Formats: sequence, C-alpha cells, structure tokens
Amino acid sequence: MKKYQALPFLEEKYRLAEAPFFDGRTGITSFVDILDGRFYRIFPDGEKKVYDLGQPVGAAVPWKKPGSYILAATDGIYLFENEETKLMFDLRPHLLSWQRCNDAKADPAGRLFFGTSSLDEDLGIGGNLYCLSEDRLRIVESGTGIANGMAWDRMRKRFFFADSMKHAVYVYDYDVDTGEVFGKRELFSIQDGVPDGMCIDPEDNLRVAVWGGFRVEKRSSVTGELLEVIEVPAENVTSACFVNENKLFITSSGEGLSGRDDGKLFCCEV
Repeated sequence: MKKYQALPFLEEKYRLAEAPFFDGRTGITSFVDILDGRFYRIFPDGEKKVYDLGQPVGAAVPWKKPGSYILAATDGIYLFENEETKLMFDLRPHLLSWQRCNDAKADPAGRLFFGTSSLDEDLGIGGNLYCLSEDRLRIVESGTGIANGMAWDRMRKRFFFADSMKHAVYVYDYDVDTGEVFGKRELFSIQDGVPDGMCIDPEDNLRVAVWGGFRVEKRSSVTGELLEVIEVPAENVTSACFVNENKLFITSSGEGLSGRDDGKLFCCEV
C-alpha cells in the first residue's frame, strides 16, 4: 500500500483547525478554528486574514458570490460578505443550549448540509445532520454522535457521511433534485482512530482525516477498501481538501497536545 508524508504548511498552531476549503474562483484557501471562533483566509500571494466571530464556528463554506462564505456557527448560520458578517438563519429555536454546528458542506444543488455536536460533553453528547435550503431547515439524520465529514460523488447519485462517535463512514443514495438521502448503509469503519472530516477526489475516492490516528486515509467510495495512507505528524487530524488535482491541504487540532506539529496546517502532493 502506498504511503505519503504530509509536511507543515505554516508554523502557526491552532486549537481546532477544521473545514478547509479551496475556492478555485478566487484562489483562496480557507479554514476555521472552531474553539477560538475564528475564520481564516489564505490568499494566493500568501497573505492571511483572520476574522473573530466571538463564538465557536464549525465551518465556513464558499458562497455563490466569489469571496463570500456561509458560516455555520453556534447560534445561527451567517453570511460573510464584504468583510462583514450578518445572521441568515437563527438556530437557537432548533439546537439545544449545549450544541453547536460542526462540519458543513454545500451539496451539488447549493443546499447547506451541516452537523451539530456538543459544546460541553458534561451537559450532553449528540446532535443531528441538517439541511438548510431557502430558509427551510430539516433533519437529514437524527441522533448522530458527532456529525462530521460529508461528500457527494461526481455522478450526484451518492452521499457520504462520517459519524465520528460511531467510528463509521456511511453511504446513502442521493436525489439531487430534492436533496433527499435514503438507503443508508455502512461503507467502512475505523477502529484505530476516529473518522473526522473528509473530501472526495476526481476518481471518487474518499480522503478521510483520522482523529487520533496521525493520518489521512484514501478509501474506495464503492467498497470502502483502504487504498493509500498519508502520514501526518500531528495526532488529531481533522480534515482535508484539494487545492488542485494532486495537492491536499490538511488541518489538525493542537488542543491539549504538546507535539511539535500538533495543531499545524499541512500539505501533501499525492
């Protein structure tokens, strides 16, 4: 089995870097630090900008207008546009007081899929996977442990979802016209670590970050077979995205860890 080695991209460390995205329209790579409530953008010339939301933020998803983003935060879904944020959808009537948004992705039709998890595990554990479209919020999957990585195949027929606390990645049939998912089945499980964020490559193979596993796994989206491993010198790898067809941008968490590279950002040519 082929193995690759990820290298640090920046020397800065983050408490819980997550939800990386590369927007090919602008060349901007973005990510969030969930625990610090900050949203970061790295521009093609290397300039980095940071925005403090003042609350935990699970993900920032590029919006239809280049340079704008949808932010999945704790009390609501926000629009980031022209260097400012405004509330788009109030989540307080829908989430419990100890819950926050976690990972989020836009489906091929532009609907926002996002998961929730716990702000304080002493108060409760769990959440749901939601879909928000035109101010209509619905539950896609209820009773999730930690709703995490999401992806769709290039034929727009299958949806993939990681429930971290169940150590499993699931596949569903997917209807692009309605956004409905059905026919849930387990694609694979990971026992020596926890499946976290993920993305999908041009050949429909999943790239799954493994929390507690020092790695990103390449898995077949058809069989779940482990195909390749990217070794990352950070214990808690959180997510990954492609910045071109061959280069992965990888995030990690440094919270509670003291390793030299824990909490850094990484890149790897694959």
